[in-house]
Amino acid sequence: MTLFDRVFSGNDAVYGLTEQAIDGAIAQHGADKAVSFPNTAYSLPCYYGVTGTKIANLGDLKTALGVVKSLMTREKRLNDAFMSGVATALCAEFIEVLKYIDGAAPYEDPCYGHLSDAIIRELGVPLVTGDIPGVAVVLGTAPTAQEGVDLIKSYQAQGILVTLVGGIIDQCAELGYKTGANVRVIPLGKDVTSVIHVVSVAIRAALIFGNITAGDAGALMKYTFERVPAFVNAFGPLDDVVVACGAGAIALGFPVVTNETENIFRVPKSLIVQEDVAKFNATSLEARDIKIKITKIDIPVAFASAFEGEIIRRGDMQVEFDGSRVDCFELVQAKEATEIEDHKIEVIGPDFDEFEVGSKQSIAYIVEVAGKNMQSDFEPVFERKFHSYINCIEGVMHTGQRDMIRVRVSKDTFNAGFRAKHIGEVLYAKIKSEFAAVVDKCQVKVITDAAECTKLRSELAVPSYDKRDERLSTLTDEGVDVYYSCIMCQAFSPSHVCVVTPERLGLCGAVSWLDAKATNELDPQGPCQVITKGGLIDERTGSYQDVNDAVKKYSQGALETVTLYSIIEDPMTSCGCFECICGIEPLSNGVCIANREYAGMTPIGMTFPELASMTGGGVQTPGFMGHGKHFIASKKFMKAEGGVGRIVWMPKDLKDQVAEKLNATAKELYNIDNFVDMIGDETVAEDPETLLAYLEEKGHPALSMEPMM
Repeated sequence: MTLFDRVFSGNDAVYGLTEQAIDGAIAQHGADKAVSFPNTAYSLPCYYGVTGTKIANLGDLKTALGVVKSLMTREKRLNDAFMSGVATALCAEFIEVLKYIDGAAPYEDPCYGHLSDAIIRELGVPLVTGDIPGVAVVLGTAPTAQEGVDLIKSYQAQGILVTLVGGIIDQCAELGYKTGANVRVIPLGKDVTSVIHVVSVAIRAALIFGNITAGDAGALMKYTFERVPAFVNAFGPLDDVVVACGAGAIALGFPVVTNETENIFRVPKSLIVQEDVAKFNATSLEARDIKIKITKIDIPVAFASAFEGEIIRRGDMQVEFDGSRVDCFELVQAKEATEIEDHKIEVIGPDFDEFEVGSKQSIAYIVEVAGKNMQSDFEPVFERKFHSYINCIEGVMHTGQRDMIRVRVSKDTFNAGFRAKHIGEVLYAKIKSEFAAVVDKCQVKVITDAAECTKLRSELAVPSYDKRDERLSTLTDEGVDVYYSCIMCQAFSPSHVCVVTPERLGLCGAVSWLDAKATNELDPQGPCQVITKGGLIDERTGSYQDVNDAVKKYSQGALETVTLYSIIEDPMTSCGCFECICGIEPLSNGVCIANREYAGMTPIGMTFPELASMTGGGVQTPGFMGHGKHFIASKKFMKAEGGVGRIVWMPKDLKDQVAEKLNATAKELYNIDNFVDMIGDETVAEDPETLLAYLEEKGHPALSMEPMM
């Protein structure tokens, strides 16, 4: 049997099952029964991406099956095999969506099934920055459970996002290997059709970030090939359905590596036979041209971004350092070169093995740096990185910042030999590698003596924080000579450009003006370039000729004009990584804001995924704007339209997060006390009429402002 025969056979088998399943669902529920995946703006994302048609009900699904049938040509040519692979993938999507009828939750722990649009947006930033250098799809049952887990762990240690389909999920459970989105090992499902949920991620990445028009299958496949660094590892023996699914993966540009040797026609760089499972990793990375940046750190456990979301439960922890209960802090200080001995790691106080198991203790770490290009403004930029650095240590959890940190060390990591000095080794290695352009020498003090932590917190750390806060509070758009561009997200969204100012951080929430300044100093040819402020066009909207020239240049001509302070007149573009979206709500003469975590309906009549579907992709959408959470309380937020007084609704959790700063801004701008109490949320209203009544009762300022449109 040839490879073509196997693809066609697998396609026919899945098509038959799909037809039977759809007919059965129609017989049970009727053709008008609604059908869609949850928490996505794209209904059935793969079918919508390929055809441009959204499916609303089972009748539509039956019609769509006829479209899929047209892809199932049977000439023995590679293109016919690939199209049959695409047809197989679409059939798999149809089978999977039937599982979600009537809001069913078909997948149980540890399997995830469908991944929401919000999860894909969360993956956007680490994929862009290279913290996630690739996406592995591990399919089937490994020759042994240990070989399968070793392969997964090898990817995890490189920061690669791993998705699991089939028997490999049970093999992980058999060996007690941790899985979950927080450690970037995501079991999708045990049926082969669940592989469509990772294909859906790739398709939606093109729609969300790439401004690819749904239905333009050629552009879609070009995007996934060039910009979504995914690949498949398929354990043999392979049945024909898996072979057909593999053809679909190859059509999207994802190479398939397998240890199957029977009836396999090798396709260079696309379908690769590697009989040794231990070599799947190297073979896959070479086929997808993924380069892993190796940072060797002298610690006894793994270090990778895949561990960044790892949670250490109380029963699993060896020791905890909790700044909310005892004195803890983290601090960076710029020093003269003569004051520093490079790579000196000093531990002051007892080590981890001297603490009672499960106890709360004090810890502080002071990183002292020197370099001819080092600036004191960079100190908080370095400090913000500590959260990521320490979380990347296998078995170590870090939350908070400054003197409100919490660090947990797991028993397994402690038993592997991890001690206080290793925190210093991680901070030293990452500071020296990531900030090499400004740091020539670095030394670290790790302090576990409780009395010394208390003394240094009050005498050194808190005064340093206060001095910085005073500096930052006076840092305004008017008070600086330059702004910065940020085009990190162009890896996914080719025409998007952020303009970062002191009062407007990047829409992802991760790049402040100081971050952009430091990035430019570290890499003058990198993603953050200086934008001068010449040629003021309109102070009200924040329009500058120099800014327009810069965005035209950095967007390759896709964008010609942008304003910094308006949501209506040439608003800034969005890539899709935004933390929040604001949009006009006409009845109340204001704007509603939804954050990525909010899953409900907004008074605009759209959920967050629906708002996001019309706001991302690097295009300007007057009346809608993606932004970071911290921008909400800025005096420059929608300044052209009247400022924060236009905010009429946001989810309650988001209100709580921004309340203190937003109240302070409203007090300064409008002399209103407790402004946040005037803003509606989902506990008050999810429709415009009820919201308006609430705003009238509260006397919200938006009701008396000039009409927005």
